[in-house]
Amino acid sequence: MRHLTETEIRASFVNCSKGEAKRLGLPPGLEELPWDDLDFLGWRDPGARERAYLVTEHGGGLLGLSLRSAAAAVRGFTSRSMCSLCVTTHTGGGVALMTARRTGEAGRQGNTVGKYLCADLACSLYIRGKRQTAAGRGLDETLSLDGKIARARGNLRAFVDLVTE
Repeated sequence: MRHLTETEIRASFVNCSKGEAKRLGLPPGLEELPWDDLDFLGWRDPGARERAYLVTEHGGGLLGLSLRSAAAAVRGFTSRSMCSLCVTTHTGGGVALMTARRTGEAGRQGNTVGKYLCADLACSLYIRGKRQTAAGRGLDETLSLDGKIARARGNLRAFVDLVTE
């Protein structure tokens, strides 16, 4: 992903008001993020942990989604969950149900779309082995790194399409 500015990030949101986009907390250390290793920019709001945000390149431009995280269920250390974008397994609260308000009339009626995602939205870093989960080594896959990246991007595109259709 290319380096994004604060202005580009705030202007990209499609499922929240301009006022909400203006007030959202940006990820700490925005300038120092590993942009070359990111397939999308995802972060939890530093001031409101139940809020999360995702910005991706979509349809020739940027598209941002405001997300809400469901309250974390108390789980034992041996419980495992899988992110529906990057297929990374986590123990405990490493995966969270995140919902996005749909765009247009459906969103105005309160309709949402939910997916189980890495709670820290660091899917790109897990795929590339730049970040490890508490679960340790993930699934043994024969898929190449390029294949895993393509799968995650396809899963993200499908999620964005559900939110914006």
